[in-house]
Amino acid sequence: MKKIEAVIKPFKLEDVKDALTEAGITGMTVSDVKGYGRQQGHSELYRGAEYVVDFLPKIKLDLIVAEDNVESTIAIITEAAKTGKIGDGKIFVSNIEKVVRIRTGEEDEEAI
Repeated sequence: MKKIEAVIKPFKLEDVKDALTEAGITGMTVSDVKGYGRQQGHSELYRGAEYVVDFLPKIKLDLIVAEDNVESTIAIITEAAKTGKIGDGKIFVSNIEKVVRIRTGEEDEEAI
């Protein structure tokens, strides 16, 4: 099993969710996060004063998938979240040793 963490632009969340659901991938955790990479934030003008916004709003998706579904899940997220502009996001993949569904006690892939 693998954990896929995807950091995407907020307005792409529905596109990614719909694409994953259409592919039969269900269950994810969504978090509002802030950060920056190469974008390095930007300047804004508010009531005549300029200030720098260092951290930009992003959405972080956490999914646990079977190893067989990792590459297809990455491809789906990449296609649905891509705008072609800086700040589209990143995808991280890590190993998961164990999963337990609290309600039933199912473990590992049966608990996904």
